[in-house]
Amino acid sequence: QVQLVESGGGLVQAGGSLRLSCAVSGSISMFNFMGWYRQVPGNQRELVATITSGGSSNYADSVKGRFTISRDNAKNTVYLQMNSLEPEDTAVYYCYGNHWGGLNYWGQGTQVTVSS
Repeated sequence: QVQLVESGGGLVQAGGSLRLSCAVSGSISMFNFMGWYRQVPGNQRELVATITSGGSSNYADSVKGRFTISRDNAKNTVYLQMNSLEPEDTAVYYCYGNHWGGLNYWGQGTQVTVSS
């Protein structure tokens, strides 16, 4: 059973930083691409950043220049480094993986709260 387990969320003041981690229970190479989404209660889940198996990344306009997605294939882990955090970044952040076979996998989510 493939699992994605997020960690690293928490409470931080505006302007601060957090690093989220997503550990894959298995080989990260099983995924075509991975990414981070976030969701605020009452809103749809929105894309934050993605990274392909080749290392190419893509970001939502709202986080460009502040967030960086990366992957460590040896540790089977994807990271999201979040700098210059804003109260608008407050959300539950979910790790996502698109398997080469077409299935999608989600983590359980980790709460990020940015105080003003």
